[in-house]
Amino acid sequence: MRNSILSAVALATVSVSALAVSAPAAAQVKQAIAVVNVEQAIGQSAAAQTAGQQMQVTYKANIDQVNARQTALQTELKQKQDALQAAVTAAGQNPPPAKQTELQTQYAALQKRAQEAQAELQQLGQPLELARAYALEQIGAKLDEAMRAVMTKNKIDLLLKSGAAEAYAPGADVTNLLVQELNALVPTVGIVPPQGWRPGGQGQQAAAPAAAAPAAAAPATAAKPKPQGR
Repeated sequence: MRNSILSAVALATVSVSALAVSAPAAAQVKQAIAVVNVEQAIGQSAAAQTAGQQMQVTYKANIDQVNARQTALQTELKQKQDALQAAVTAAGQNPPPAKQTELQTQYAALQKRAQEAQAELQQLGQPLELARAYALEQIGAKLDEAMRAVMTKNKIDLLLKSGAAEAYAPGADVTNLLVQELNALVPTVGIVPPQGWRPGGQGQQAAAPAAAAPAAAAPATAAKPKPQGR
């Protein structure tokens, strides 16, 4: 009997020890993760919205000039494209080599003119682009501070761009909260950059060289003809 009691006590001790070992040493810490659309937040901020409205007034002459010139260039290119298409149709499915060369030359001229038109519009719109970039850069200067405020106030440990997340619940999107922080930090911005200012370099002197305009791509309306057949 005594041996049976000792065995039962021993088994009970082993069972308690096993339970103690299997218990977790510490509770897991849950990490708070959220996503944000930075570009959307900047665009929806009060400063960006107001700047857009102000630009319609301050730069009205530039806007009207760009719109008028764009309409004229579109008309010109449409006429040239129609003329090219008519020449392709008239040449038939199997034009002679000389005619093919002529059509290719006409097409190249159309492409060149389209690129020139694009470059001209970019040059005319440069004051508008600079004003827009100037306004957005002022908002962007407060972006890091705004995101840190969102994380601190909402106890977020990790903030991801919405485009980097495969899927997430709507409640994980804190874009609206970022908009609120941006509105508090930078309620308004200027839309007239200092003389000589360029994106990424506020305070540059007027002597600073202008940034080179990117190469313009030909408009999609200039379709390449196919003299050999339609």
